[in-house]
Amino acid sequence: MPKNWSEKDERQYEHIKQSELERGESEERAEEIAARTVNKQRREEGRTAESADTTHTGSTKDG
Repeated sequence: MPKNWSEKDERQYEHIKQSELERGESEERAEEIAARTVNKQRREEGRTAESADTTHTGSTKDG
């Protein structure tokens, strides 16, 4: 478990991983999907160094 993850995060990770394995994903892919999902949730809740408010995904062109 990553050091900043709570026990809730770990339970969520295991649940998502198991669900992905049942859907037929490989172990590696299931782990990736689960980790990305938990980390996204943590970002949205502001529990990471770089929260969702500070990330930029769109273009910044001035017109």
